[in-house]
Amino acid sequence: MTSTAAVSVVVVSRERPEALRRCLIGLSQLRYYPFEIVVIVDRASRAILREMPQAAHMKIVEFDEPNRSEARNIGIAHADGDVVAFIDDDAVPEPSWLTHLTAPFQYAEVAASAGFVRGRNGISWQWRAETVDRTGLSRPLDVDDFQPTLLIGTPEQGVKTQGTNMAFRREVLVEMAGFDPNYRFFLDETDLSLRLAARNACTAVVPRAEVHHGFAESTRRRPDRVPGDLREIGASWAVFLRRHCDSGTRKGVWARVLASERRRLVQHMVAGRLEPRDVRRLMRGLRQGHKEGTERRQNLFRPIQDLGGGFQTFPASDAESMVVAGRRIRAKALRQESLQQVASGRIVTMMQFSRTSRFHKITFTDDGYWLQTGGLFGKSERTQRWFRLWRFRKRVEAEIERIRDVRLIIG
Repeated sequence: MTSTAAVSVVVVSRERPEALRRCLIGLSQLRYYPFEIVVIVDRASRAILREMPQAAHMKIVEFDEPNRSEARNIGIAHADGDVVAFIDDDAVPEPSWLTHLTAPFQYAEVAASAGFVRGRNGISWQWRAETVDRTGLSRPLDVDDFQPTLLIGTPEQGVKTQGTNMAFRREVLVEMAGFDPNYRFFLDETDLSLRLAARNACTAVVPRAEVHHGFAESTRRRPDRVPGDLREIGASWAVFLRRHCDSGTRKGVWARVLASERRRLVQHMVAGRLEPRDVRRLMRGLRQGHKEGTERRQNLFRPIQDLGGGFQTFPASDAESMVVAGRRIRAKALRQESLQQVASGRIVTMMQFSRTSRFHKITFTDDGYWLQTGGLFGKSERTQRWFRLWRFRKRVEAEIERIRDVRLIIG
């Protein structure tokens, strides 16, 4: 258990109750003290919270508008921590997430921190370290794989934070009036990164602060990540370019965005996930959204109020993090043991391997335990060899060592 800065974890959720439930179960397994959980949720999804005993220890605020930036600002207003961390409702943190993500705030100059994000298979990196310039172009950033790297942005280039894994000093967010409500779900954190850079603020990139992001289905995106509507993306680009890009280069940047989005849609079409008419419809919506975005009233920032009513500490636990491992033929017994250990308050990782060379996959189940599946001879980290002979016990030991630090496994 760690005792450092008081942290408020803000989760914004809309129309994804099951994803929210899984996220909150993951947050309840964080090994950190003290922290509180602030959930900004739509009315339809609030019902899921009534079924969760953990909800009694959370701050729950109802907000029904489809505007993530405004919802995040409401979360900041209700947060009473010195540091405010953000995670998406379709993501789950490793138990050590807050310990790593907030450690750099021991240095007075650090205003923000950004962690790493694993993708749907729980192994590959979806997002690591990046910079972003005033045209919205991101570039990979070379940082230490284990230790935090402190970086100071410039007016031309910021250190990018990713919305599903980032934290800020609350006082900095209040000074900056939080997120711009003109960005209703896209480019909001990118805009904030560049505004921080303009202040020469220091951002810490923290590789060991890991979350797993599922890209759950939403009103704008199918489960296979095919977009259903690009209007808000077009509108956000118009807002972004008007604020950060000089007038002489906006046209060229917008042409780059159009070409990039068209390539993405054509790739989906070639794969059979879209029809040609869908591509035309989505591109038309992108252009319409851009036109609407150019007409949005600027400077919608409002002061962040103090609405928290006092820090609401989430009950902490010192229960151990353990591993339940076995071959695939014992799947039923392994699951039963995992459920029993979760019920007793432990963090459980269930490793279930077959005698194959299948790639490994890690998920956080709806029942509250981590499940790693794959072949005994297959690779977990994608940089490993395709096939390697292993004894079962040695393979389990190797996988435990790989995740020990983030999953807080002792022994």
